[in-house]
Amino acid sequence: TLAGCRMRTLAWLGIASLCLGAAWAVPAQEEGRKVEKPKADLALYENLDLDNYDLTLDNYGEILDLSNYEELYDYSDLAPKIEVGTLAPRPKNPAAVPNPGTTAETPKLQPPTTAGPVRPAPVPPQGLPSCLLCLCIGTSVYCDDADLEHIPLLPPETTYLYARFNRIGTIRASDFTGLKKLKRIDLTSNFISWADVDAFRLLPSLQELILPENRLTALPELPRSIVRLDARLNRIPSTGLQPEAFRDLKQLQFLHLSDNQLDYIPVPLPESLRSLHLQNNNIQTIHEDTFCNSQDHSQIRRALEDIRLDGNPINLSLFPNAYFCLPRLPTGRFF
Repeated sequence: TLAGCRMRTLAWLGIASLCLGAAWAVPAQEEGRKVEKPKADLALYENLDLDNYDLTLDNYGEILDLSNYEELYDYSDLAPKIEVGTLAPRPKNPAAVPNPGTTAETPKLQPPTTAGPVRPAPVPPQGLPSCLLCLCIGTSVYCDDADLEHIPLLPPETTYLYARFNRIGTIRASDFTGLKKLKRIDLTSNFISWADVDAFRLLPSLQELILPENRLTALPELPRSIVRLDARLNRIPSTGLQPEAFRDLKQLQFLHLSDNQLDYIPVPLPESLRSLHLQNNNIQTIHEDTFCNSQDHSQIRRALEDIRLDGNPINLSLFPNAYFCLPRLPTGRFF
């Protein structure tokens, strides 16, 4: 009938309208998503300084001052996170670490045995290259808290070595052989009781030798390039210093030997010296020529302005002629 035809026509028109409405809604939603996505991306990057984001090994030292590494690293935080100065992840099976200088070979099948599987002998951690045990950044090697008992094999270009808070007991002459660019060695808080006499003497670029909180009873010979020697909190007596140990160190500026077992101030002291810390030893007397030339009363020793003798059993007021050339009196007991 005519009415039935009209109803079917209206039904088809309704279905077509619904289909067209759905088709139009999809592009509109996609357009809305496209508009929202750039806004979200802008929100993510608006706080990121892309102009200064280029961080490479060439400019790493400018952004992170590695010379102040000991202040930057907070050892009181024991949370398991990786920072500069922490241990790089150690492989679970060091023996399985491939050698980049050799080519892989097809493994050969071994005949079956009834004695059980034969496991390869583990490679001791000390035999691994330092950059597998430690964190290497440019020419700096960080081996802090690495459970080391010996100095690891270092890359020939190493400039700074930090191996603090380990169990190193001895420093051998061969530990630093050939490291002509090595400027700083920091071995704070180890168990070092002995160092070979030539362990440091042949390092032509060494400027800073940092050895506090160890068990040293003697100091080895030092290179003439040394600027800073820090051997605080050891067990060094005066007999553990070589005669006139510091005479020829014309670049030495900082000599810190506090909290040892010294009986007297080591002399002669180089004219370059700026800071002398000898507090908490057993020093009981001072010679008139220890700091100044007693024959030259016009002498002025301007560089040496930081002398600490507090914590020693000595009355500094008993030696007034020992300080006339100094810009400041030593820190210590004057009564």
